Amino acid sequence: MSLESLVLDSQGLTLWIERDRKVMRLLEQAERDGVDLAMSAATIIEVSHSGVDVARLTWLLSRIRVEAVTKESARRSAGLLKAAGLHGHKYAMDAMVAEVALRLPAPVAILTSDVDDIVKLCGQRVRAIGL
Repeated sequence: MSLESLVLDSQGLTLWIERDRKVMRLLEQAERDGVDLAMSAATIIEVSHSGVDVARLTWLLSRIRVEAVTKESARRSAGLLKAAGLHGHKYAMDAMVAEVALRLPAPVAILTSDVDDIVKLCGQRVRAIGL
């Protein structure tokens, strides 16, 4: 995979919870390669619903670095939105995920269902892996 860091968005985390084969293969390879797994704390909110396997979510959260959303990270996320010409809640979560990815050691990728938005927010600095 040749990555230093791999960030999961809500779809990446959801598919990991659901044991999706593609995501499981990618994450197993990342683990073998010593890739640092990370996500935004806000992603937990996005995947939490009455049907989620809470025990599995809790276990997976113990295996990934969860980055806090702080005033500073929120301002950086807002700056990414502004620079990309985007705004509103539709893009807010993607901006928080992108902000996490952009401050991690490169090379970095994001497992995402929103490839177009991630590319707008990160440009060529982050590899977007579509789900």
